[in-house]
Amino acid sequence: METRTRKFGRWLHEGGYATEVEIELHYSKESWSPTMSLDDARKLDAVRLALKRGDIAEVAKHGRVFELKPVAAE
Repeated sequence: METRTRKFGRWLHEGGYATEVEIELHYSKESWSPTMSLDDARKLDAVRLALKRGDIAEVAKHGRVFELKPVAAE
């Protein structure tokens, strides 16, 4: 079974913040779509919960954090 791995940036946003968390996608000939590890899934859940709590310091441990601001169209 040959498996290829590719790093992928997954964007998460909650409230006024967004972050890009790096995970690994695994591609195999036996699967129709890529999969990720359980550890990466747990990391995404932890980051999402930290965003909801507003714990920006915790989110910053896993990726860059961006503040979202509305832009008025003219």
